[in-house]
Amino acid sequence: MIKEEKQIIKLTDGREITISTGKLAKQAHGSVEVRMGDTHLLATVVSSYEAKEGVDFLPLTVDYREKFAADGRFPGGFLKREARPTDNEILVMRLVDRILRPMFPSDYHAEVQIMISLNSHDPNVKPDALAALAASSAIAISDIPFNGPISEVRVARINGKYIINPSSEQLKESDIDLMIGASSNSVAMVEGEMQEISEAEMIEAIKIGHEAIKEQCNAQLELAKKVAASSVKREYCHESHDEELKTRIKKDTYDAIYSIASEGLAKEERSSKFKEIITNWIENLSEEEIEKYDERLIKAYYHAVEKEAIRDLVLSEKKRLDGRNTTEIRPIWCEIDYLKSPHGSAVFTRGETQSLTTVTLGSATDVNRLDGVTYQGHESFYLHYNFPPFSTGEARMLRGTSRREIGHGNLAQRALKMMIPSDNPYTVRVVSDILESNGSSSMATVCAGTMALMDAGIKMKKPVSGIAMGLISDKKDPNNYAILSDILGDEDHLGDMDFKVCGTADGITACQMDIKIEGLSYEILEKALNQALNGRLHILEKITSTIDKPREQLKPQTPKIIKLEVPKSAIGGIIGPGGKIIQELQAATSTNISIEEVDERGVVEILGTDQDGIDNAVKKIKSIAFVPEVGEIYKGKVKSIMPYGAFVGISDNTDGLIHISELKWERVEKVEDVLKEGDEIEVKLIAIDEKNGKLKLSRKVLLPKPEKKD
Repeated sequence: MIKEEKQIIKLTDGREITISTGKLAKQAHGSVEVRMGDTHLLATVVSSYEAKEGVDFLPLTVDYREKFAADGRFPGGFLKREARPTDNEILVMRLVDRILRPMFPSDYHAEVQIMISLNSHDPNVKPDALAALAASSAIAISDIPFNGPISEVRVARINGKYIINPSSEQLKESDIDLMIGASSNSVAMVEGEMQEISEAEMIEAIKIGHEAIKEQCNAQLELAKKVAASSVKREYCHESHDEELKTRIKKDTYDAIYSIASEGLAKEERSSKFKEIITNWIENLSEEEIEKYDERLIKAYYHAVEKEAIRDLVLSEKKRLDGRNTTEIRPIWCEIDYLKSPHGSAVFTRGETQSLTTVTLGSATDVNRLDGVTYQGHESFYLHYNFPPFSTGEARMLRGTSRREIGHGNLAQRALKMMIPSDNPYTVRVVSDILESNGSSSMATVCAGTMALMDAGIKMKKPVSGIAMGLISDKKDPNNYAILSDILGDEDHLGDMDFKVCGTADGITACQMDIKIEGLSYEILEKALNQALNGRLHILEKITSTIDKPREQLKPQTPKIIKLEVPKSAIGGIIGPGGKIIQELQAATSTNISIEEVDERGVVEILGTDQDGIDNAVKKIKSIAFVPEVGEIYKGKVKSIMPYGAFVGISDNTDGLIHISELKWERVEKVEDVLKEGDEIEVKLIAIDEKNGKLKLSRKVLLPKPEKKD
């Protein structure tokens, strides 16, 4: 017999979220349904009972998929089935993964697979804000060890009022779009975009989101109480330790590590010397000791000592691996117009992190078209981030775009798009290639992107800079901590926080924060944000000293855009049968032409680098879309002569008849006495036949009327 257990979460505005279990996917170790409105998510979790040989980390996989049936649609493409995940699905996976991963016990190494599927979609409910709640609930009701529960909510602000989990329509009116992930005790993840808000406003939004999360965590605990499987968590032993070895390694290597860490060496030299310490230590072992000690434990213990020594250096001396103090930004050099062929380019180098960024400007045909389950539309501004292995001195196989590249690119895109003016006529593609990496390459992308956009002549509202902040705290003394500006890759790895903040001189436009410790106080968070502001302004000064405003004149290779409005009825004529007319016109004029219907009018966009080609395309389209108006005077060419009059072309596709009686005021015996084929004349449109639409032209009304003879 099916026994369903459920728990209801009530939001402050009366909407409800229902968590239930017991009906679906009962062979999974945990299975939960989450409903809000007509939106339905199914989350399952399965974990192996034993860790694989040699695995000393948590092999966690989070998979989020949106079923096209959820929106009553068919998948696009030739194969009518869901294939590889979209960028949006990957971004949701990352959101869930980043909040869940730190909540598993550090010594739990069994494989964990979480699968979340959107099976029904309500346009008024954004499912990404429910995905982490569903995943955490599935773990909470299982026997899998977990230090949760956790949840995520989206916080928006409309006219000063905060809303939890707003609809898509509400988001359009909001100046804050912030995803917050947390447990009942502490915030662990923040990501979002804003319209130049202050640090205080951001903290307020985080606090409001955390209060909502506390209720969702309590609901999961109540649901878990109703499920017997969750009452006793499984026992495991995935690590074996040698305390003697651990103590010995620390005793023998700590001082040497501390000494090298305090020398302020460059990344490569520092890494080489750290490696040399443990290599020499192993070489000095006896044969009996080599057989006795586990090589994996040696590496793990040495890494732990390395981490401890570096953290102690920062906390005791406020001195960092590269010799900087806690607030110091690495040396920066910038250059614009670095590449001559792209429409805009820039290099931004900060310490050992470097981005070469290009900007390409295109027409409406170049937009990034999005055809997902929850969103269909296009992006006229988009950014791609590439992280090749040589940027960190590695040689590894390229296997397509990684989740990390998609996530970092999305963050930089969110930071910059707020400053792209709404009347920008171009489709804009920004590409950041990371050539060196030692911390905060996504923030280097934001800085290089700002300069490349201004180099391309995009009229940015304000320049944007970004900085990555870190934190090292003393577990024994909560008042002993160090907030680090412009963190290194090593500081990200061994630190307690990675907080990326982007914005203008007037406010924050995007952020991404991951906290690795519980109980981070809002006081520390506020200090980190204020220190980030100082760092952002310093970097912004370096950017604006290189380029302080957008280029006035577009580069010669940059295409020009002309927009025309035409009657809706003319769209078909411009396109032609099977696109024949528009394709021939593009080929003849070396332009790129797109047309779309907007508010019962046709908007034609002509893009090209050759001004003559653009002019010819404009002329041709105007002639095709020509709408004659009674009373207007036109310059036309005589196309044919008839006994009763002459046909005159007043545009490429529009002819009218001048009756013989309308040629002159005087009587005309033969049309040929006045006109011949090929003559260019001015005519006035005097009437349009209501039955057949034929045009009646006159020449005589433009001539002086002879005076009457007495």
